[in-house]
Parts: sequence; structure tokens; C-alpha cells
Amino acid sequence: MGKQEDFVLRALEERDVRFVRLWFTDVLGFLKSVAVAPAELEGAFDEGIGFDGSAIEGFARVYEADMLAKPDPSTFQILPWRGEGQATARMFCDIVMPDGSPSYADPRHVLKRTLTRAADQGFTFYTHPEIEFYVFRDSPQPGQEPVPVDRSGYFDHTAQSQGADFRREAITMLESMGISVEFSHHEGGPGQQEIDLRYADALTTADNVMTFRTVIREVALGQGLWASFMPKPFTTHPGSGMHTHVSLFEGDRNAFFEAGAEYQLSKTGRQFIAGILTHAAEITCVTNQWVNSFKRLMGGGEAPSYICWGHNNRSAMIRVPMYKPSKVNSTRIELRTIDAACNPYLAFAVVLAAGMKGIEEGYELPPGAEDDVWSLTERERQALGIEPLPRSLQDAIGVAERSELLAETLGEHVFDFFLRNKRQEWMEYRTQVSAFERDRMLPVL
Repeated sequence: MGKQEDFVLRALEERDVRFVRLWFTDVLGFLKSVAVAPAELEGAFDEGIGFDGSAIEGFARVYEADMLAKPDPSTFQILPWRGEGQATARMFCDIVMPDGSPSYADPRHVLKRTLTRAADQGFTFYTHPEIEFYVFRDSPQPGQEPVPVDRSGYFDHTAQSQGADFRREAITMLESMGISVEFSHHEGGPGQQEIDLRYADALTTADNVMTFRTVIREVALGQGLWASFMPKPFTTHPGSGMHTHVSLFEGDRNAFFEAGAEYQLSKTGRQFIAGILTHAAEITCVTNQWVNSFKRLMGGGEAPSYICWGHNNRSAMIRVPMYKPSKVNSTRIELRTIDAACNPYLAFAVVLAAGMKGIEEGYELPPGAEDDVWSLTERERQALGIEPLPRSLQDAIGVAERSELLAETLGEHVFDFFLRNKRQEWMEYRTQVSAFERDRMLPVL
């Protein structure tokens, strides 16, 4: 037992904790939970809590089902939405096999393994997500369009705004769990909100994103509302992304900063961008994993549709924000493709792996896009060497299947299961008859 475990056991007694929820994530990014009594926690730290891995999406086959969830004491927090009285706490878990080895199917381990590879070269990977989502008046009903909680727009301040009240309660709850929030505001769509989490190492951020989604849904339900991270719930309104600012540090030094370089962006930073651009099509299946994700990417608004980078260019897939001379450590890049509904462990892992590949292989960064990429003609984009991102989940799967980088980063089991699941999702989607088809064709055919 270490100091962190001792702290948790003391906190359970001091805070009168009745249940501890052990959280982990399946391959698709859905949160799983098992509740244990405080008396069982010391054993859980030592040996883990056994469960049937074959019942979890993508974890194991029936004949290799036994797995253990080992709580990470550094993630201990009291759940603030449980109200007064005896408290409930949570911890994230690492999934291990009966012999103590890491599970090949655990997304958290996939990210930790990728972070270790970067650490072996002296780098720490930091991420800062801007998470968008919609808030609706009622829970979704089949065949009905959801009703947004308001009709406000980007940065609107509306008197007695239900959206502002919602964000205030959500942020209060997040910060009570140790999750720092940097900004919040109304986004461009009716009922659409954005809350930006403060910079942290990628593993902490991924844990925070999973907690964030749970908190947002709990706050919404508590107010009689419904929150959704669906990438594109409306045809005519903006989709919800998770623009993510990323940087590499070598100790206390920002590896992306170089005084006097163009945009103050170092050779390491340029190679990292080049790596993401080179492998962008391969990793899209993970960063944008749902069939609906491509309605956002191809639907206009501020969602990127093409593989390019630019200085402060919001139409580019990767944006290099304006340099602040007084903030050397703020030099970073912003990746604008990632969905708010992705599996953050896998998404951060493949982004880091692609960037590190650019550094290891010395990729050359192509010229940046200076124009509004959406306003260019197809011929103009081709002349500039700007390729499109995959247009559909089917296209993304086809590229991902041939990707050595993706197979190596995810590991054989996760790679195989993930793509199998995505193929099934595409097959089910393509056989559905949509309202568009009925509205367009029934009157004339």
C-alpha cells in the first residue's frame, strides 16, 4: 500500500463514503461502473475487482473472460451530484489480466503505452480540449427532432438564460471534482454550449473528458433537460466538436517553441504537425468514429473537411494560434477534427503516435493554407496539394484497415475489434431509409 492508497482509505472514513464507483471505459468509449463498499477497497487496490470481460464491448472472448479492475488512487474524487448524506466516490481503473499483466483491450492502457513511448524520447504530451454539446428540453424520442433549450447564438448573453444557469452548475460541479475549467460560453447553434478544460497531461485530460460527459448529463437530468455530444444532431445547425490544443514538453521546456522561428514554432513542432497531416486519413476512424461524425466534417460551419494546416486559420484542420510573447509555454497547435463523442483515450493515443512518427521520421511540413479552404474550388485545392479527409465512415474504415501506424498504436485486439464494430455500424446505417428519402421521393415516385 502506498501513500495515495492510504490517503484514499482515510478519506473514505472522514467523508463517510458509503459506495465507491470504479470506472473504466470500453473500446468504443462508453463508461462502465461497478460499485464496491469501502471495506472492499483495500483488497481492490491489492488484487483488483474481478469481472466478466466477455460482457464488455470489445474486451474479451468468452474463453478468456476473467479480468480485474484495479483502481487508480490518484483519480479519487467524491461525486458531487449524489446530494447530502452518505457520500459516493469514484476512481478510474486500469484493466489487468489474472496474472497482473495489462489488458490488451483497455483503452486507458493504449494511451498509457503511447505516452510511455513518447516519454522514452523525453516528451510529455499535454492536451487542452474545448468541448461542445447541445442541451435539449426533453429526452430524445424516435422520429422526432429534439427541441433546443434556447434560441441563442455564439457568445450570446441572454437575460435569465437557462443555458447560462446550466453552465454555471456544471462548472461548479466539475471544479468540486478537481477539474479546472478555463472558459465557457454559448456556441453557435441553438442550445449549443462550450466548456473548455484547462491544460493537463493527456491521461488526466482523457479521464477528465469521461468525467465531464457524466457531469454534463447528470446536471441536465437534474434540471429536467437532456444533454448530447452527438457530432451533428441538426442538418442546419453547427456540429459539436472537441477542438484540442496539444503540445509537447521536455521537462519544463515547451518543445514546440523556438524564438525567432516562423510563428515561433520549433522544428519539433513542425514535424509533429507534419506527422498528424501525413496520417490524418488513417486516424480519422478513431478521432471521428461514428457514422454521424462525417455529417459534421462535411457539413460546413467551422468543421474541417481537408487535410491542411494554417496560422490562425480556422478553416484548416490544424491551426497554429497567435503567438503571445509573454507566454512562451503557450506555443501549441489546435487540432480541429476531433469529435466531442470520441473515445478520448484512443483519440489522444493516435494523435500522439502520428505526431511522434513525424518527429522520428523527420517529416517535412508542407506550406500552410492562407486562404479560406472551404471557399476554394476543388481544382484550386488540388493545385495546392490539399487532400480531403475521408468523406464517410466507410471511407475512413478503408484507409484505417491499411494503416500500420493505427495497428501498432491500438494493438491487434483493439484494432481488430474497433474496425469490426465500425463496419457493422456502417452496414446498419446504409440499409436505413431516411426521412430525407421519404420526403423527397414519396411525393414524386
